[in-house]
Amino acid sequence: MLKHRVIPALLLRDGGLVKTQKFGKHKYIGDPVNAIRIFNEKEVDELMVLDIDASRQRREPDYALIESVASECFMPLGYGGGISTVEQARQIFSSGVEKVVLQTFALENPKLVSDIAERFGSQSVVVSIDVKRDWLGRYRLWSASSRTLLKKDWLATLKGMVEAGAGEVLLNSVDCDGMQQGFDVRLIQTAAQAVDVPLVALGGASSLSDFVKAIQAGASAVAAGSLFVLQGPHRAVLISYPNYSELESLFRGNDVG
Repeated sequence: MLKHRVIPALLLRDGGLVKTQKFGKHKYIGDPVNAIRIFNEKEVDELMVLDIDASRQRREPDYALIESVASECFMPLGYGGGISTVEQARQIFSSGVEKVVLQTFALENPKLVSDIAERFGSQSVVVSIDVKRDWLGRYRLWSASSRTLLKKDWLATLKGMVEAGAGEVLLNSVDCDGMQQGFDVRLIQTAAQAVDVPLVALGGASSLSDFVKAIQAGASAVAAGSLFVLQGPHRAVLISYPNYSELESLFRGNDVG
């Protein structure tokens, strides 16, 4: 087993998969179930599926779609989008999902994190923290649902969510999302030094070497979207994933512990 998970992050919109750039410019990728079947064949470590419209539209998760996705998924699965109650989390877990990913409603009510963690365990709760630079270049907390910068300090929020019971953090750089120009290493370093739970770095991976840089910066695991679903300068849709021996050689060859 690899020491560091390498996770495809798939974005759901209107029942289909899309890929974004800086949380905009949605490009249609295809049917989620078909994509998951391909990732099954490629023996992916773990998969994360995020509905990017559910919380913004203030609607519940699409349980039928989640169940169809989970039933096809042979690897550990995390789902995020529209989760605002413990009961909704319970229904998602009952579909075969191992982790819920919280953001919008956790920011509004951190007790949601605590309640789900107490009921199902911290290992099943991931909090998503989106960070975007303001016009002065300062890191700011970003709300994916309202598409605005928030006044809350991003690092204090990160720490608070972990204290509330989150067993893992998904850290995403809005500025790097879909750009395939590398992770924001400084952002990863700052976050990793602030918390002692696993940190999953997302946003900007252009090649496998970027994974090494993220791990060296303090990430416990890495996630990517474009790298695994798009190819070439024209961003043609092609689902791919490195084989186990390639990843093992990558991490071992770069002395990533």
